[in-house]
Formats: sequence, structure tokens, C-alpha cells
Amino acid sequence: MSQLILFNKPFGVLSQFTDRGTQTTRPTLSAYIDLPGIYPAGRLDRDSEGLLLLTDDGKLQSRIADPKYKMPKTYLVQVEGNADEGSLDQLRQGVRLKDGLTRPADVERIDAPDLWPRDPPVRFRKTVPDCWLQLTIREGRNRQVRRMTAAIGHPTLRLVRWRIGEWSLDGLPSGEWRQVPV
Repeated sequence: MSQLILFNKPFGVLSQFTDRGTQTTRPTLSAYIDLPGIYPAGRLDRDSEGLLLLTDDGKLQSRIADPKYKMPKTYLVQVEGNADEGSLDQLRQGVRLKDGLTRPADVERIDAPDLWPRDPPVRFRKTVPDCWLQLTIREGRNRQVRRMTAAIGHPTLRLVRWRIGEWSLDGLPSGEWRQVPV
């Protein structure tokens, strides 16, 4: 029977079990999860937080991670500035990036979510406002959400993946994981 693990990845943790390639040791999944034979289904950048799915089932891993399946991924995004409807419409229509036009995103402004504290905290600047967006994409380019918000003039300050398909972080504290039925 397949295993599926939902993990709330903290800021600064690599989405892999070992760290090869640097002289300094960075935290990896092995500091949080000690289950043999499971692997991440997709990636989440070191400076992003939130839902990471892990499984021991190659077909399930492919269905989750492969962009051809267009599995929706929902992010809570704190951006610099006050994103207005014009900015959000750009995201809804697709944004031109160096690697081409993105698919249209579902996006709306939201109130600041009640999240765990980030370590280190996001730098606060009195003279620069910020706002929160809920953004859903159906592709998975490298650092895509960050590049999309930067392209509309609102750089990302904090990025939390909240949902992948039917699975979400609801009730899962940062650094914790739980197994769910497949």
C-alpha cells in the first residue's frame, strides 16, 4: 500500500534528505522525517515554506509533480506594496517571464493569515506597505510565484504553499508531518 506524507516544511530547510554541494551543512528533510523509501513529490525552495508531499509510490509522485497533470497548487504570498486589481488581472491573464508566458493564475487579495512565526522573520519596513495574496497556479516552473509577483512590481516577501490538489496544511504546524490515506 502506498504511503503519502504531508509535511509543513519550515523556512530554510532543503526539499531533500541530504545536502551535497556546499561546505556548510544546511537543514534537510532528514532532520524531520525518518521513514525509509519515501521521496518528495516536487520541490519547494529553501526560502519558501509550507506543504511538501512525500511518497513511496512512483506513479503518485509523477501525478503530483509532473506539470502535464496541471495539479493546482495554492500559495499564501506576502508581497511588497499594495497589489491592486490591475496587478492581479495581470496574474489572471498570465505573466511574461524569461522562459515564456505563464498559465493564468487564480488570485485574490486576502487578510493577513494566522501563520506560525517565521525564523528569521520577514523584514518589516515602516515606509513600504505590504499585502497578502492567495495565488493558485497549475504549472511548476522554477521559483515561478516569486518571478510572477516580481514581474507585476510586487516582490515576494514570504511564500507559503498551502495546498496541492486535495491536500492542505490545515492543522499541520511548521516542522510537523502526518500520513494520509491515498
